[in-house]
Amino acid sequence: MTLTDPIADLLTRIRNAAHARKNFVHVPHSRLKADICAVLKEAGYVRESKVTGEGVAKEIMIELREDRRDLVLTLVSRPGQRIYVKTNEIPKVLNGLGLAILSTPKGVMSGRDARKAKLGGELLCEIY
Repeated sequence: MTLTDPIADLLTRIRNAAHARKNFVHVPHSRLKADICAVLKEAGYVRESKVTGEGVAKEIMIELREDRRDLVLTLVSRPGQRIYVKTNEIPKVLNGLGLAILSTPKGVMSGRDARKAKLGGELLCEIY
């Protein structure tokens, strides 16, 4: 099955699993999704994310945290309308309590890291 927006699918699967009190989520693998999961793990929103399987059957197994059941994951950039920001335009989600994820020329990173590296890019999503 072909997905129109794989990032929206990833965020929806994580959101639904968190609200359903599931501990694990399995999503189809792509490098962009794996990078987003790595940023989520680094920021402490998920406990673990690792790639399982090989070839076409690769998938990402995400272990959710028990204390983060009320996650708000908002997609910003969509396939029909990409949102690009400069370094000084990167939003501070919830006055710095949340997390913005960007796709920059140096890879996928959080808004804080992009501001430190003075990089702009495509604003993928916001999480709090």
